[in-house]
Amino acid sequence: MRLEELTAWRKTERARLVAAREALDAHAVDACRRQIDAQLERAFPGLQGIAFAFCWPIRNEYDARHLAKTLREAGALTALPVVVAPKTPLVFREWHPGVELAEGPLGIPYPVGSRELEPRAVLLPMNGWDARGYRLGYGGGFFDRTLASLKDKPLVIGVSYEMARMPTIYPQPWDVPMDYVVTERAVYPFSAMQPKR
Repeated sequence: MRLEELTAWRKTERARLVAAREALDAHAVDACRRQIDAQLERAFPGLQGIAFAFCWPIRNEYDARHLAKTLREAGALTALPVVVAPKTPLVFREWHPGVELAEGPLGIPYPVGSRELEPRAVLLPMNGWDARGYRLGYGGGFFDRTLASLKDKPLVIGVSYEMARMPTIYPQPWDVPMDYVVTERAVYPFSAMQPKR
């Protein structure tokens, strides 16, 4: 598939998957969130007591704020990504209730004035995901660029719904696979499948 075809295909698939997710009612979204929270707590007890990043939920994405509250109570530090400039890696700033927020791209809140953290784990929402752990995001490439730039790569856990699973996203050399994908149904390990760089 040529790059122009791939870009158009991903745009169409992204729109389809986001529309399907937005069609879920509040009860279904909350039920999935509780199941994903339980999967994460059971499979990743090491999230307690470390710095980890998550994304503010938009458009019926998994809402990690509930889990973040639980993990902060167990000693974790939580951070949100911040877009510094187009086509540059993100930074992560500490967030907890009370930290001032501003509105960033796509209407996503980000912390203002809090300290930067280097997360040891990242919970990363996905519009779609494939059988090799690759993520279909919003098309800006921010997370791929960021993960590729970090000196100490964090554990990357994609979070999504089963209905967003795809056979492939036709990954390109710049696409960074998840170490794990967690859905309301299961935890899927992928890091063992990826070639060492």
